[in-house]
Amino acid sequence: QVQLVESGGGLVQAGGSLRLSCAASGRTISSYAMAWFRQAPGKEREFVAALSRSGLRTHYADSAKGRFTISRDNAKNTVYLQMNSLNPEDTAVYYCAADATLGIATMAEAYDYWGQGTQVTVSS
Repeated sequence: QVQLVESGGGLVQAGGSLRLSCAASGRTISSYAMAWFRQAPGKEREFVAALSRSGLRTHYADSAKGRFTISRDNAKNTVYLQMNSLNPEDTAVYYCAADATLGIATMAEAYDYWGQGTQVTVSS
């Protein structure tokens, strides 16, 4: 079983950048496909980005393409989400998730382990 802890959220102005971190413990992240989801107030949790177990494949939501980058550092057992060109619509709680199965899933139900989330607020 893996435990996930997100950090790096905060308040940023529109056009700015943030890098979120997801530190894993208990098992190595290379055993999992890793993903980032987000949930804004009053909205359902939505997929943002995912990285395959091999680390070779990525998948992004249309809203994240060209602005966000998911990556991992095996030595630190940490997954990152670099977010650039942020806009107020990106305001949400961002969650890290892990899926032990093969492939990349975009449905939250596919992920077995979740962090507690980190708040990102983008001001206009």
